[in-house]
Amino acid sequence: MTDESERAVRAAVDGEMELLDPEVRASSGRVLELLDPEFIEIGASGRRWDVESILTVTSGGSVSAESPVEVSEMSGVVLAPGVVHLTYFADNQGRRAWRSSLWRLTETGWRLYFHQGTSSA
Repeated sequence: MTDESERAVRAAVDGEMELLDPEVRASSGRVLELLDPEFIEIGASGRRWDVESILTVTSGGSVSAESPVEVSEMSGVVLAPGVVHLTYFADNQGRRAWRSSLWRLTETGWRLYFHQGTSSA
């Protein structure tokens, strides 16, 4: 991986980890900075989320500081200039899922464009 690719993947990983941080999730302003205006998520439940619905959930304390999301097996790859794909395993208080995120570079920095969760038994 080139230095540029490594920096791109690191930026996406940093953004992903920020979005999992309870303090960041409680800040609608910071969440908006990290989500692309066209953001879409297909959750592990099968529900479709957009920016507005995610803001409602994140501001409601969906992740607590006492029980942070446990992340493992994080990996990333540059799919094209300005596009990074991340995959990882997440355990949120026993709700376990494989996660996949697409981050894209915009004029304002790296932003989460698409996210999908798939439940894991």
